Amino acid sequence: MELYLILKLVWWVLLGVLFMGLAIMMGMDMGVGALLRFVGKTDTERRVCLNAIGPHWDGNQVWFILGGGAIFAAFPFVYATAFSGMYVVMLLLLWSMIVRPLGFEYRSKLPSQSWRDRWDYTLLISGAVPMIIYGAAMGNLLQGLPFHFDWDMRSYYTGSFLALLNPFAILAGVLSLSMAVFMGGAMLAGRTEDPIAGRARAAASGAAVLSIILFTIGGIWVGRINGFVLVQAADPGVAQNTLHQVVSVQRGAWHANFHAHPLLWIVPGLGYLGMILGRSAIRAGKSTLAWWLGALAWIGVIGTVGVSMFPFLMPSSTDPSQSFTVWNATSSQRTLLWMTGFSAIFVPLILWYTSWCFYVMRGKVSAQTIEQDHHAY
Repeated sequence: MELYLILKLVWWVLLGVLFMGLAIMMGMDMGVGALLRFVGKTDTERRVCLNAIGPHWDGNQVWFILGGGAIFAAFPFVYATAFSGMYVVMLLLLWSMIVRPLGFEYRSKLPSQSWRDRWDYTLLISGAVPMIIYGAAMGNLLQGLPFHFDWDMRSYYTGSFLALLNPFAILAGVLSLSMAVFMGGAMLAGRTEDPIAGRARAAASGAAVLSIILFTIGGIWVGRINGFVLVQAADPGVAQNTLHQVVSVQRGAWHANFHAHPLLWIVPGLGYLGMILGRSAIRAGKSTLAWWLGALAWIGVIGTVGVSMFPFLMPSSTDPSQSFTVWNATSSQRTLLWMTGFSAIFVPLILWYTSWCFYVMRGKVSAQTIEQDHHAY
């Protein structure tokens, strides 16, 4: 097999790993933010929730940077078209990510309850909005985005912000938020004491049920929407662009890979397994196990989207034959080779460092702990 073809496949897998890491690690923090006003009934209880993720939330944002950087370097055409076309969405995402650190740092600086309440709602919104956008982006990718190229390969996005808020995308966004709430609830259940932990377990249990329902509805819905089929293309191992292919649109095409390769049904099965067993674990008080099962659910859900769409990365609903695929949207062989070398070093290092941080800063956070710590949030 040619080296360039192997590198394209490697970076398709690595992109999925980065998306999964982002959903798992940042989703956990966002879930805590979304739950803040519901599991914390008093100011002290909310401070306990914030300090439960206090040592980790800013470090977890490295997955957001890694994901954006990977798309920029490995799939520059996708980066340029998506970020320019969905400019309003990207700004909304960035603004929510900007105000979130301010909520952590400024919330407890003044004793005024109204001041703290405003920052609590800021944290709630800035936790929920990014996860809804994350899921809605997946939903829109499955439907195709309205972009095309002119004769000199300049991309034009012809959609609107409101068009991105279609029913299927909203369903995917709510699924993403519910899975984040489960992760946040599992985190709080393990890092806090009752009554916060009890409320977190109840919220996580409800979020798991909602996730199962929405994932099922989404799977049925995907079988009824138009998917994309690569009819004719250049050899996957050669440099190419969107002019070297023919793509057709067919109803239910996103299920074709599963029908052609039945073993792929294991991927959505992992999503269901994580959700169902995760709910059982959280109800049994096994919060750490529930967290890992929630991570497994994220792997299954994102993996399902990936294997359904393969080899497509960003289909075009305006001109399907100008869709981006794994074969035509990647950088040069040399770029991918250098990035693979750096990733082989730094991705394991990030995983090791993150694991070490969680191990060192393990244990429960109590009201007494934060009252005695003048540096607590």
